[in-house]
Amino acid sequence: MSRLAHILDQLTRAGELYESLPDKALRCCACGHRCLIKEGRRGICQVRFNRDGQIRVPWGYVAALQADPIEKKPFFHLLPGSTALTFGMLGCDFHCNYCQNWLSSQAMRDPASDISIRYIREITPEQVIEAARQANASAMVSSYNEPLITSEWALAIFRLAKEAGMKCAYVSNGNLTPEVLAYLTPYLDAYKIDLKSMQDKNYRKLGGVLQNILDGIRLTHDAGLLVEVVTLVVPGFNDSNEELWETARFLTGISPDIPWHVTAFHKSYKMTDPDNTSPATLLRAAEIGREAGLRYVYAGNLPGRTGEYEDTFCPNCNRSLVQRTGYIIHSYQLGENGTCPNCGTGISGIWPGEPGQVHLEGPGRPFLV
Repeated sequence: MSRLAHILDQLTRAGELYESLPDKALRCCACGHRCLIKEGRRGICQVRFNRDGQIRVPWGYVAALQADPIEKKPFFHLLPGSTALTFGMLGCDFHCNYCQNWLSSQAMRDPASDISIRYIREITPEQVIEAARQANASAMVSSYNEPLITSEWALAIFRLAKEAGMKCAYVSNGNLTPEVLAYLTPYLDAYKIDLKSMQDKNYRKLGGVLQNILDGIRLTHDAGLLVEVVTLVVPGFNDSNEELWETARFLTGISPDIPWHVTAFHKSYKMTDPDNTSPATLLRAAEIGREAGLRYVYAGNLPGRTGEYEDTFCPNCNRSLVQRTGYIIHSYQLGENGTCPNCGTGISGIWPGEPGQVHLEGPGRPFLV
């Protein structure tokens, strides 16, 4: 056993998202893999394991704790201009070869990520909430690694965050189950899902199944959560017109009010062959989304280079409502409860109750806490 595994196995407690089976085996339902875990074995994520017929799950630490602009998640329809305290642990149920957070996500899977042992910081849920207060955060977000596999820990934090008046959100690959969603929904307001491809063969390369993600988007939307979807546009992987149209039409079929972020790929981790995504490619993707009927389409990761696709417009009268560059809000024109001041159309999202309190021209960058 590696030193990292030894430490992480100590930072666990009994979990709740599983079904007991004969012979001390169990079925984990924290993510769509639904791993059958026999006694002494680990799930695909490597951080949930079976000890004496009981699931052990990550608990009592963070590997990252950072105050972010909410736009960095990205959430564009959740309290614009606010600060989100973002916490993450280690591990993932996917193995994307272009992951920008691979030091966190591939812990226990890729030996090169063992350096993540340096980031482990023991902490209590109460201390996380205190850090959020010090950062003046309006939202609590689980991210950096895959939050589904650490849902028991997230829920302990979210319970306290809701009591403190914060909104709570997941930034996730969307490989969820109805069980984990029901477990989280009473304490969850928003859910960002990566829709990485509309080809199952591509998802298999990343360690997932396309249908699980499509079902996850439907389930979170039907649960009444604010759902924002991100597609990292990777040249040669998912950037064909046909696939972008298929993605946009799928989202429109669920709801044209789902914000769709098409974001730029930058060479990272093990994927260094494709070129970085150009502004022209992002604009093409964004235009497809708009033509497919999506009312809120954004082009990200190239601040200042994608024109109006960083801004929010009224889908009825086309008035500019929120102007952005990167993570900075320049202008906020929405009325109370997110209505267009020109035509009165309600804009899908979770908006500040008092528009005058929206933080304009903020620093646009994260800071550690």
